[in-house]
Amino acid sequence: MANPPTEELVQQWESEQTRLREQVVEQDTEPWQKSPDFSGLERVAGVDLSFIKGDEVNACAQLVVLSYPQLEVLYEESTMVALTMPYMAGFLAFRETPSLLEALKRLRCNKPELMPQVVFVDGNGVFHYREFGIACHLGVLSGIPCVGVAKNLLQVEGVYKDEEHQSQIAALQKGGDSFPLTASSGKVLGKALRSSEKSSKPVYVSVGHKISLDTAVRLTHSCCRYRVPEPIRQRIGTMRKGTISDLSLSPGTNESESKLTAGNRIMV
Repeated sequence: MANPPTEELVQQWESEQTRLREQVVEQDTEPWQKSPDFSGLERVAGVDLSFIKGDEVNACAQLVVLSYPQLEVLYEESTMVALTMPYMAGFLAFRETPSLLEALKRLRCNKPELMPQVVFVDGNGVFHYREFGIACHLGVLSGIPCVGVAKNLLQVEGVYKDEEHQSQIAALQKGGDSFPLTASSGKVLGKALRSSEKSSKPVYVSVGHKISLDTAVRLTHSCCRYRVPEPIRQRIGTMRKGTISDLSLSPGTNESESKLTAGNRIMV
C-alpha cells in the first residue's frame, strides 16, 4: 500500500486546482460545437489509465483516436508507465494526467494530422469537490476541448444517490434523455445521461474544458453505441492488446482480462 500524500502536498494540490480552475472555459469555443450535426468534427479521442490488480505503481496509459461520425479507430496507443504520485480522492489528476499528456504529446509529434478535436476522459470534469476534476485538468493543460464521462455518481455538493436520484434515473425513457446534477448552490455541475437504448444505467457527463454542458451531453450521446461512449469503450481493447506482452500472458485468456482493470478509485 502506497503512503498517503502529506498534508503539505494536499495543500499544494488544492492551491494548484484553485489556480487552474480559473482557466476552465465552460462554453463552446469551436465552430463544430455550434453545428446541429457537429459538422467539421472529424476526430474524437478517449484516454484513461488502467492498472494491474494488486499493483498501485505500474499502469497502462491509453489513448484512442476515432473518426467522427464513423467512430472507427484511426490511432491507438498503450504505454506502460510508473506512477510517482499517491492516489487520493479528489486529486486523481495529479497522479494520472502527466502520463495522459505525454500520450497526447507523442501523438502530436508523430501523427499531428490525427490530433483529436475533443477528448473524452473516463472521469469527472467540473462535477467535482472543487469543480476541477481530471477532465478539467487535462483540458486546461492540453488546450484541447475535454468532456468528463463517469460511470459512477460522485456524491458531492448536495448531489446524492438517494431515492430522488433513483426516481430521476427511472424517468429516463430513451437514449438522449438526461437530468441535471444540481449542487446545493443551485449551480448545475453536470448531467446524468441515458446514453443508449441498450442500457438504462446513466453515465454522468460534465464539462472538462472549452465546451458547454449541453454540447458535451449531445456529443456524448452521439458517440454511444452502448452505455459508454466509443472513444472510452474502445480503449479497453487497446489496453488488453497493449499490455499482454508486458504481463507475459496469452491473448484472449481469462487471466489476462482479470488482471487488467480500471481500478477501484472514483474517477475524480
